[in-house]
Parts: sequence; structure tokens; C-alpha cells
Amino acid sequence: MGAMWSIIQHMPWEGPGLIPEEMTALGMTYQTHRMDMDAPLPGIETIDGLVVMGGTMGVYEADQFPFLAGEIALLAAAVKRGTPTLAICLGAQLLAAALGVQVAPGPSWEVGAGEVTLTEHGRRDAVLGGAGTRMPVVHWHHDTFPLPTGATLLASTDVYPQQAFRVGLRAYGLQFHCEVNAALALDWAGHGLALDASAVAMVEAAGRRVVRNFLELA
Repeated sequence: MGAMWSIIQHMPWEGPGLIPEEMTALGMTYQTHRMDMDAPLPGIETIDGLVVMGGTMGVYEADQFPFLAGEIALLAAAVKRGTPTLAICLGAQLLAAALGVQVAPGPSWEVGAGEVTLTEHGRRDAVLGGAGTRMPVVHWHHDTFPLPTGATLLASTDVYPQQAFRVGLRAYGLQFHCEVNAALALDWAGHGLALDASAVAMVEAAGRRVVRNFLELA
């Protein structure tokens, strides 16, 4: 039996996209925990890897969304334990909070198909590196945070410098979306984010490479 992973999902239409496809291709098994359906969080000792997805809520809204505090604790435990962790958008913000920094609204929304610029560390990184200095992604965020102590900055944009970071060897926070495939893009179109098909194809190709690199590293 392959490794058991947990995917934390917050919104019905912000699913894991292409990530389960890549897990299945590598023989990994996974379970999805739907926070929007009051699912319990997994115990850190029961999982071999963790993926935390995006959502419309903010880290600072834990009074309205009590599960956020539990996720921050779970992410802190994952980092301490060395559990492979991929945290996307809200997930990256929760990971930053688990590492002790404050998450707050940023200067403006950053929305739509775009790209991030890899830092020198990012270009050499086992997960993000190997395909040039720029990576096509989808942006859909307006919160930000300082780089956590001990974390390595991997990618930036002009508006939001902390686009990707790594802590330890196997925990990654990605402020952008790399999980987008055609099906997920169709879901998002119904919620106000229309993406050109050619842009989706580029983001999906880059995202599959990143996700596969991460899973193989894990």
C-alpha cells in the first residue's frame, strides 16, 4: 500500500485539482478532509504527507472559522515532525502563521493568470527549479506575511514578495496556485475568475512538474 496523505479542503469549489492525479500516478493513497463539511482534521501521527488548499477566509478570521486554529497546530506539528507538506494560497498563509509570523491583508488583490519570478534559491530548488527563472501560475489572493524565520524564499512578484518559501527540506508554502487543471478552472469560472484556456494549459504543465517534483521528493 502506498503512503497515506491528507488533503485539507476549505471550499467546495477550491478542490485539489491535478494533485490527486499525480498522487495516484505515483501509487500514493490520500483522504480529503472537507472543512466546509465539518470534517475532523487528521492526527499528524496518522499521515505520511499533508496538502492544505486555498479558501476565501483569512488566517485572522479564526473566530469565524475555528478549524483554522487546528490547522495551524497541525502544520506546526508537520514541520516539527518533518512530514512532507504542500501548502497552497490560504494553506501557505496558515503555514506562515504556524511558523510564528502574522498574516494580514496586503496592498491590493493579485488575481488571474500571471507568473512568479524565482529567486536564486528557487532556481536551484528541487521542487520549483529546473525550468527557468519565471513560472506561470494563477494568482487569487490579497493577504500577505513576512518571511518566517528560518524559511528560504523561493519566488516573488513585485506586489507580493513572499510567493513561495520552503522550511526545512520538505515543507513548501506557495501563495500562488499551481494545482489548476481544466476542470478546476471551469469551477472557478463560476465563481468570478475566468481564465483563458491557453493560460490554463501553461499553468497546468508547470504545476504538474512542480507537484510531481514535490511528491517524488517526499
